[in-house]
Amino acid sequence: MIERVLVAMDGSDLAEQALRYALDAHDDAELTVIHVVGGASPMMGEATGLALSDDDGGIREAAEPVFERAREIADEYDAMVETIVAAGRPARTIVDHAEGFDAVVLGTHNSSLADRLLVGNVAKTVFQKSPVPVTVVR
Repeated sequence: MIERVLVAMDGSDLAEQALRYALDAHDDAELTVIHVVGGASPMMGEATGLALSDDDGGIREAAEPVFERAREIADEYDAMVETIVAAGRPARTIVDHAEGFDAVVLGTHNSSLADRLLVGNVAKTVFQKSPVPVTVVR
């Protein structure tokens, strides 16, 4: 039985669809939304500064709009969600957090083809490396 579900959200419409799917499919489970602020990279601008800073408040502040939207969606389902914010490489960070859950739900992607070629496809990596079942929502 699935009791704890980790839902990865990045502020995209596809991530919102993933949360809606999780709320529908796992209505009795405890849902936790994770938002990962990108890790240090020459291509990542502001995310690099946040990842390298010791300011957890800055990382939390960057994630708050995503969490606010997640709470709004959960309210539509008369549900609550917990939140986790982390800094790092999104796929690796999601996989690392997955160990404490029974399943992971995430959207297919939120990037252009160029971004996926440079950064890699988060959903594909999580699907391949997660220690728990993964549902990828389109």
